[in-house]
Amino acid sequence: MNLVYADEQGNLFDHPDYLALGRSGEMVVELLEDELIPLPEGATLVGLPFTRPVGLNAETGRMELLPGELQAVGALLPQGFTRLALPGYVKSDKTQKLPLFGYSAVVWKDGKFYVAAHQSDDPEPWNPLNCDRKELGIQVERLLAKYPENRLIKHLSNCALGYECLTASNTFMNRLEGAVPVSYSCNAGCFGCISEQPDDSGFPAPQTRMNFRPTADEVVDIMLEHLKGPDSIISFGQGCEGEPSTQVKIIVEAMRRVRSLNSQGYININTNAGLTDFIRAIVDAGLDLMRVSTISAIDEHYNAYYKPRGYTLANVEKSLKYASEKGVYTSINYLIFPGVTDREEEIEAMIGFAKRTGLRLIQMRNLNIDPESYLELIPKAKGEIYGMKQMLEIFESELPDVVIGSYTHIPPVRA
Repeated sequence: MNLVYADEQGNLFDHPDYLALGRSGEMVVELLEDELIPLPEGATLVGLPFTRPVGLNAETGRMELLPGELQAVGALLPQGFTRLALPGYVKSDKTQKLPLFGYSAVVWKDGKFYVAAHQSDDPEPWNPLNCDRKELGIQVERLLAKYPENRLIKHLSNCALGYECLTASNTFMNRLEGAVPVSYSCNAGCFGCISEQPDDSGFPAPQTRMNFRPTADEVVDIMLEHLKGPDSIISFGQGCEGEPSTQVKIIVEAMRRVRSLNSQGYININTNAGLTDFIRAIVDAGLDLMRVSTISAIDEHYNAYYKPRGYTLANVEKSLKYASEKGVYTSINYLIFPGVTDREEEIEAMIGFAKRTGLRLIQMRNLNIDPESYLELIPKAKGEIYGMKQMLEIFESELPDVVIGSYTHIPPVRA
């Protein structure tokens, strides 16, 4: 398992004299053979700026920094894969923050790249290589021409073509889960938010948040265009917006109008679920699926990351429980991080949370964050750190009725 590193020009190399290492939280750890899988199709290898690679000297058995102006290398995994370890590195400039991506440990082994990861779901539906960019351009132009006054379609065209967002692209391609963003405001101040950052955060937001409130007509146009098959999903709550339930009136009106005309497909909301009364109204309007974003079932950790405004984790739990009891297929968008999510206290808290709320699906999502900044923000570990692979095994054992996956699925049987 040779160490992989990059030079200043971004060229990749493997080092035959150093074994690759990973990180679990703040700890540099050895990688195990059963944690490695071949680099998945659609993954990207990137250099980590302002870092130095750490390897295990094969001759001395000691952990060492590679000499010279070199960078550590990480893999950005496609949907369907859960990372088990971060790359082995130290910051060469501790004042600098890494771009907001989810970096995974990568090694060179048997003549090819491997990553420390577990396949949690079928990667094919969300493989970016399966999106025909030429056909996407044609379909974008078709909808722009059909709805020239619809600002949402113009907004989504930039998400699809500019940011290459697959959910936005699906909206135009009439496939899988499509996007219908509605909100420019949010009731949380997430650390490392991908669409809006305070000027002094040190994190450049990788995409721009929408800056207008759509009309119900604009929302209905998109929903009716996408909900044309029994397996289609249209989703409120995208990376380019704030919290969708803050626009509850628009959502409820649009849902009721669409369902008066069309019973096809599924309506989903991706939400922090903090506004329980608003979530109840959306559920009662005919919601089919709900995915709730969380990073922890422990208040101190949750609050440090989300910085909730006017709600608590207890509100999130109430919203999920209400939706589950009303027949909504509920899941969580679980933001995971090696060395944190696999802590003993985190595992115990999440198992209890899942059982109390009637969760049906846990979507394991690699947290896009600068590791040092995140670890400084959250509580220190109180119990044993089990490792990500064992954590997944514990969830499967303790939550036999909960699917462990990576993205939104339609229910196996419609509720």
